[in-house]
Amino acid sequence: MGTPVEEVIKRLGGPLSHEQAEAIWAQGKEAVVLALMQLSAQAVGSDRGPESGPNAPPSSVPPYAKPRRRRRGKKPGAKSGHPGRRRVSSAEPTRHIKHPPLKRCPDCGGPVHAPTRYRTRTIEDIPEVFPELTEHTIPRQWCPACRREVEPVVDEAMPKAVLGHGLVTLSAWLHYGLGVTISQVNSVLSHHVHLELSQGGLVNAWQRLGEVLTPWYEQIGEEVKGSGVLHADETGWRLNGVLHWLWCFTTKMATYYMINRSRGSPALNEFFTEAFDGVLITDFWSAYGAVSAAEHQACLAHLLRELKHLDEKDGTAQWRAFSKKLRRLLKDGLRLKARSDLSSATRERRTRLIDRRLMQLAAWESPNANVQRLVKRLGRYRDSLFTFLDYEAVPSDNNHAEREIRPAVIMRKNSHCNRSDAGAQTQAVLMSIYRTLKARGREPMDTIVAALKTYVRTGTLPPLPQ
Repeated sequence: MGTPVEEVIKRLGGPLSHEQAEAIWAQGKEAVVLALMQLSAQAVGSDRGPESGPNAPPSSVPPYAKPRRRRRGKKPGAKSGHPGRRRVSSAEPTRHIKHPPLKRCPDCGGPVHAPTRYRTRTIEDIPEVFPELTEHTIPRQWCPACRREVEPVVDEAMPKAVLGHGLVTLSAWLHYGLGVTISQVNSVLSHHVHLELSQGGLVNAWQRLGEVLTPWYEQIGEEVKGSGVLHADETGWRLNGVLHWLWCFTTKMATYYMINRSRGSPALNEFFTEAFDGVLITDFWSAYGAVSAAEHQACLAHLLRELKHLDEKDGTAQWRAFSKKLRRLLKDGLRLKARSDLSSATRERRTRLIDRRLMQLAAWESPNANVQRLVKRLGRYRDSLFTFLDYEAVPSDNNHAEREIRPAVIMRKNSHCNRSDAGAQTQAVLMSIYRTLKARGREPMDTIVAALKTYVRTGTLPPLPQ
């Protein structure tokens, strides 16, 4: 049992009532000093601790301190009465096993009659896999015209390579396409394929693969720069421990990654070598303003999330009035985008009304610091908030870029980025190619292996499949 002063201090967990304050005062000077120290420590911890505000990273907040998520109104899953769904098995069995009849019952041990009917059961599994080691006997013949020995081309591997196209492509897809670490790739090949490889040998094979597929990477870059709607986003990336940035430029059918030291206009100028004649969709990072584009669309999802966070922090009347009008304006724009039954004249009239309301909010005057900051942003991005109302194919958010950059973020947590410039370039090339092939519904193994065989035979890589 603690002293009366300790008992009073233990009960401190928030704002004190008048009676609690008088109780502490009655304990004397020591109780008042301890109470002030306790409240000061709690205030500093709430301001500087990992749970400091809604903008804290989710990983820095312990699970027990996170707010309970509100359950969705509808029951998860498909609606009642929907057609049944099940996995479609392979075409035909590759192996048949006919089990002999039982002589005794497996339950009671008594004798059983002869079988009168049979049933079939199909089981899909992976057989034990062993590497295929192929020895090529290659004839060498003298050419009088060239005055040298020539031989037929072996297109199953790169020149002077001992690893075939299938192995290199599969291992690179596991690492750059699925985010599996190098040690895990090596473990899969060692334990399940019975193939012992060094991590350095894999990295060298991947870098050579990236060099060969660089024309595809450049083709992807030209395609996204020539698109009508382009999403862009960036995230931190370490190169030998030094902070770099991984840029993502993506459309519905192609994704281009670029690793650069800069997060500003130098990196954007390196990618956009000329004016972009389309709609560029981004978040509110100011560097994108340096891109000379026909139109810009700022992500409304970012703005709505920020309004929600500020509503939790700022309860002043000035902020509530401004937030209510801005949120209503944004949602009116989203509802107008979803209306397909309006005539062009009505849609145009309502769009002009939304523009006038935006002008009024951009001129809003208030002593509140949050209102002033958002008003300044509305003035800067006034022409970029409702571009999606003028183009049918332009969305109001940048969710597509965030979904495309998420695999790189997961890979960053697993592999800790790159150690060299060559590794960073290989990362950008192969990750771009695998994500693009996935977006186009292409099988990466078959597509890349066929392209590598063509490259070995002809010395030229075929065009990237459309």
